[in-house]
Amino acid sequence: MRKISLLILLLLISYKALAQNTKVIDSIHTDTVRNIRFNYKQLIIPGILIGYGFWGIESGQIKSFNFQIRDEITENIDTKVTIDDFTRYMPAVSVYALNAFDVKGKNNMRDRSVILATSTMLTVGAVFGLKSITNVERPDRTSNDSFPSGHTAIAFAGAEFLYQEYKDKSIWYGVAGYAIATGTGIFRMYNNRHWLTDVAAGAGIGILCTKAAYWMNPYLTRKLFGKKEANSTSFISPSYDGESFAITYIKTF
Repeated sequence: MRKISLLILLLLISYKALAQNTKVIDSIHTDTVRNIRFNYKQLIIPGILIGYGFWGIESGQIKSFNFQIRDEITENIDTKVTIDDFTRYMPAVSVYALNAFDVKGKNNMRDRSVILATSTMLTVGAVFGLKSITNVERPDRTSNDSFPSGHTAIAFAGAEFLYQEYKDKSIWYGVAGYAIATGTGIFRMYNNRHWLTDVAAGAGIGILCTKAAYWMNPYLTRKLFGKKEANSTSFISPSYDGESFAITYIKTF
């Protein structure tokens, strides 16, 4: 019963995040780059998730709840599954897959790649920085870098990216992305690699970093490419394997 309640809670959080985003009005940059305006209300959901994660580091009651959830989820597990190593990338990759099938998103290839690269760098930087500071032991006791969950952060960053790019087409793209991200977080707990608080904080960090990437994009676009569209195609592809982070930049003339 607790497993079902946990899944419903995480999906509800994802739904609320999507519902909150629908109230945000898009603006169009003079260089045809479309971005979301900053609104303090956009900080509520990620702020609650990150705050809950940090609270759990010190709160004995939440720590006890972490153990209860861990015991419920990992009960009678014979083998681990590695699907979360792939699902963390699925929401972000879906943006490019949909475009390849001629389902156009909000931004062109160049601009969305800059946004994704910015989001990934912010997310990875925040995750690794907090891991080195907090030193929380993983549930399986293999290391002291449990908080926050990097897999979950990348998955939710991609889910927010997918939602922002395709919400004008259909909100269900975002719903699917957030469902996959939620599943990634659950599998991290199922594999006994993270606590619930790790997953909650990772989700909040991922959402917030993608929002920040959209807020920063007009400035970054002007700095990287100038005000005029060039007759070339640029592609930035970030990647993160859980241990290292890399960015591939391709430009054709």
